[in-house]
Amino acid sequence: MAALPSLRQLRYFVAIAQELNFTRAAEACFVGQSTLSAGLKEFEDGLGVRLVERDRQNVAITPIGMEILERAKMILASSQDLVEYADAASKPMSGTIRLGVIPTIAPFLLPNVLPDIREHYPHLKVALREDLTANLLSRLVDHQLDFALIALPYDTAGLLVKELFIDEFWVVAREDDPALKGKEIHLPAKMAERLLLLEEGHCLRDHTMQACKRSDIRNADGVEATSLLTLLQMVESGMGIALLPEMAIKGGLLNGTTLVARPLAPPAPKRVIALVARASTAHLEEFQALAEGIEARFKSSPRISRGSRKSFQRV
Repeated sequence: MAALPSLRQLRYFVAIAQELNFTRAAEACFVGQSTLSAGLKEFEDGLGVRLVERDRQNVAITPIGMEILERAKMILASSQDLVEYADAASKPMSGTIRLGVIPTIAPFLLPNVLPDIREHYPHLKVALREDLTANLLSRLVDHQLDFALIALPYDTAGLLVKELFIDEFWVVAREDDPALKGKEIHLPAKMAERLLLLEEGHCLRDHTMQACKRSDIRNADGVEATSLLTLLQMVESGMGIALLPEMAIKGGLLNGTTLVARPLAPPAPKRVIALVARASTAHLEEFQALAEGIEARFKSSPRISRGSRKSFQRV
């Protein structure tokens, strides 16, 4: 039977895999390069497999090394959760929670929620990181974040998931756009061909294509937006129309533009806002408190509600 590795050896290996450079990996672990190399050799000898290939110019992880890497990350995350669990048990609802949020949620929800959290839990600090969903979930698994606020559907296998509320999509266009004519707005194929999208990596792009039951939408000129503000500028210039979350519309995204937003005919396409964490998280109490705070704000706020389906225009 192979010797059990130490957490120190796992940290060295993960650092090497992340940096693909022994000098930077040693610096990240606050040890000398010879200590790092010796720790890796002990790890490989104990397992009886080669994890890293290196020469004077390149460092690469072997195929078996890539498989072991994922398990090493999980063990390190679980070990850290164990320490944090003991700490949280002695000092509940205190310390710092690292929260990741996607860009199509952060500016429209957090200003309403964070003041409530600070008021009810003055000893709990929330450190924020805004990023794309894939990056946030990767950081969550790697223990660089505690929770992530994302939009479903998205692959969250193995994670603790709390669905919070439904966020419907609205059509955004210029006031004279033919897409806004009629009492009810549907998403026929012709409208789908005029939809403008965010660039690859944004889950809103995938949700838009799912709403249209399409997987091959491409902007006519090949230009894709890098942010919601850029997307609005493209719509305002007459390049097409967009599907945007009700949360963003009622959060004032159209302020300062000449655009109009209209709800889609039922059943409208939607996304589900969810809070996710590692299944082994030590912060279950904080996870539940944050989820309840968001749900309570959603139910009481006129900006994020199930309410009126009237048109929204800039103010």
